[in-house]
Amino acid sequence: MATPTFDQLLEAGCHFGHLKRKWNPAMAPYIFMERNGIHIIDLYKTAAKIEDAAAALKQIAKSGRKVLFVATKKQAKEAIAEKAAAIGMPYVIERWPGGMLTNFPTIRKAVKKMTTIDKMTKDGTFDNLSKREKLQITRQRAKLEKNLGSIADLSRLPSALFVVDVMKEHIAVAEANRLGIPVFGIVDTNSDPDSVDFVIPANDDASKSIELILDAVTSAMAEGLEERKVEKADQPEEKEEGAGAPAAGKRRRVRRQENEEK
Repeated sequence: MATPTFDQLLEAGCHFGHLKRKWNPAMAPYIFMERNGIHIIDLYKTAAKIEDAAAALKQIAKSGRKVLFVATKKQAKEAIAEKAAAIGMPYVIERWPGGMLTNFPTIRKAVKKMTTIDKMTKDGTFDNLSKREKLQITRQRAKLEKNLGSIADLSRLPSALFVVDVMKEHIAVAEANRLGIPVFGIVDTNSDPDSVDFVIPANDDASKSIELILDAVTSAMAEGLEERKVEKADQPEEKEEGAGAPAAGKRRRVRRQENEEK
């Protein structure tokens, strides 16, 4: 698990905050200085926070739980889709569907609707519909795929949220806070860090900054998933050894009984 170096963070522009007049005073501990009216983020603190977040996310992935990645801003969409999909994690890059967490059963119903439509296509039911009905269902399927396709495998509430720009995704953050779901977030100088459990102070507008941080946390999660696979592969052998122990104990008891009888 490699944490980005100070130079890498600097090169990616992670240190650039917002204009001083737009700052959130709660971000003061993470601000190094002001230059030309712009706040500069302390990259040593950024590196430390990335390391903390990556370690926590690795453990979540290792335990087999899901982390939902959220970023609907243009600069982050592509990176989130690529990195999250690579490690098999759900993500939201279109509009956040209100109640996605707090009204999760309804969202699951919408996802199941996609499955039902797919089933109709496979079993031939779709072919028996009129052209108008086919068009309506096809449009509905496309809309569902666009908004919910990336969370189709999310059968239960996620164990954590990873958010890029907590101000823009405030509804998602609020829902997670309400349900007690931990929030990991890239937090810029204009945002409120108090709503985030694992704060990563950094520029949330530059694509290079976002990609660098995503690389670090998803690589750590990939390590966690790999360790989980290795442990699972070792378990059958342990079970076999354990299964043999009672049998051996039984044989010893039988031998004792035979000796007593003699």
